[in-house]
Amino acid sequence: MIALRVLGFSTLLLLASGASASSFVATTDTLGGAVMGTSDATSDATSSLRDSKLVLAARGDAASFIASQGAIRGVRLEAALQHIRQQSPGLAADDEQLAQAILSR
Repeated sequence: MIALRVLGFSTLLLLASGASASSFVATTDTLGGAVMGTSDATSDATSSLRDSKLVLAARGDAASFIASQGAIRGVRLEAALQHIRQQSPGLAADDEQLAQAILSR
């Protein structure tokens, strides 16, 4: 997620460096919309899952996982990750991204 934003902003800077103010605004709108669309898709895919009791119960484990940079993997987090992946098999998010989504509620 962060890498996507960095890539988007880097591209924006490269495209806008020699452009006029009006094309800068158009470029910003275009790239901003693309980044937001990707972010919204991930958010929409996980929003209903965050309301699950299983996922809500994993918030403490998710916090420990993030704080320990993945070293602490609680049983509730493991169950929530498995549940999320079963409910959304096409979701291309790693464990850290899903733990962040669990915490973002």
